[in-house]
Amino acid sequence: MNKSTIENKIETATFGAGCFWCVEAIFERQEGVINVESGYAGGTTKDPTYEEVCTGKTGHVEVIQISFDPKSISYEQLLETFWKSHDPTTLNRQGGDEGTQYRSAIFYQNEIQKSYAEKSKLSVDSLDIYTNPIVTEITALERYYPAEDYHQDYYRLHKQAPYCQFVIKPKLDKIKLTK
Repeated sequence: MNKSTIENKIETATFGAGCFWCVEAIFERQEGVINVESGYAGGTTKDPTYEEVCTGKTGHVEVIQISFDPKSISYEQLLETFWKSHDPTTLNRQGGDEGTQYRSAIFYQNEIQKSYAEKSKLSVDSLDIYTNPIVTEITALERYYPAEDYHQDYYRLHKQAPYCQFVIKPKLDKIKLTK
């Protein structure tokens, strides 16, 4: 590997924090994030469809996979946004979205990410922000499947849709990230 390849290294993070439309819209505004893609991870069904994942029988979580420049934003900073972006104490639910596909999850790519994720979870838990325990799972990413094209960039393409106005926009206003 030459020096420019090392200097331009892009890393990947994969998080489940409820509806991937919401989470994608949040992380797309994070400085240092290059790309955010909606997808599925954590289950047993190969090449799942949205309809299959919605049954709750695949084991998959709606996730976002983030490509980021570690020189501009650290994995730890992404974890901070992850914790702020959802309620990590609700099992298999975020807001009105219910089912195992909406569970809170961090899928780590390597042992360094695993360590940061575990430390971050302990740190957030020690702040006593929540009355209920954090139920976020921290698991190795075995397989990631991109969601169908119509799920990608959903908020950007459908800002005026009712779900975007009543669910996603309030989350964006609360977190206040700009790119």
